[in-house]
Amino acid sequence: MQFHQTLALIKANQNHQDIELPQGWAQGRAFFGGFSAALAAQFLLRQFAAEYHLRSMSISFVAPAAPGSATLSYRILRQGSSVIQVAVELKQQGDVMLSALASLGKARASQVQVDGERAPDLKTVNDGPGLPDAEIVPEFAKNYDYRITSGGMPFSGQPGRTFGGWIRFRHEQETLTTAAIIALVDAWPPAVLPHLKQPAPASSLTWTIEFPDKDLSSFNTHDWYQYEAFIEHAADGYGHSRAGLWREDGELLAISRQSFTVFA
Repeated sequence: MQFHQTLALIKANQNHQDIELPQGWAQGRAFFGGFSAALAAQFLLRQFAAEYHLRSMSISFVAPAAPGSATLSYRILRQGSSVIQVAVELKQQGDVMLSALASLGKARASQVQVDGERAPDLKTVNDGPGLPDAEIVPEFAKNYDYRITSGGMPFSGQPGRTFGGWIRFRHEQETLTTAAIIALVDAWPPAVLPHLKQPAPASSLTWTIEFPDKDLSSFNTHDWYQYEAFIEHAADGYGHSRAGLWREDGELLAISRQSFTVFA
């Protein structure tokens, strides 16, 4: 079952929903965290009126999920006139796999208007290689097309502070959604992997992603999107980075901050 088919099973106005995490999205021995986070986001957005845009989501990957049955639930922490603060969990067999705090907010009149930061110079889709068709590439990554135009290939021993390029869903051609943006951002590995000369495990620990309020109805998941991460600090097996996702014309779609572990 593909990404959007799974998201389509989420029901509106129903807390404590069961969902099936599909095969074909492994990240090592675990289920791809970006898919889990996208499910949690889509679940929240289906529970509240469309005028409540998902502004920010802070995610903790508590334990590795696995394909199979899971449960999504939420709890409202506070609801004001414009903003709802919500806690959401994804559980398997009663254990928390993912926990997140989300802020959903209505648009309102404001005198402040600052455009989003434009995309860096990431060259073109034709200027960088894709990920190799190799056993080392995680199963979930085969659901995407990549072009690496910033930094080096993972495990190539090329140190630098930036890593990224271009990405799209390989097979699925659906209208872009906030949930799909989450999956596109997290599809990129931690930005320190090009520093390593040989494969080693690495994974997200915590992740905060924020979304400018954009009309996504004209965007397609098979369009190319630009992504670049900047390493702020890395030592002692942990790292910290910030990143952005932009559409092809440079318009900002997501702002990301991540702490991650690396076992090398």
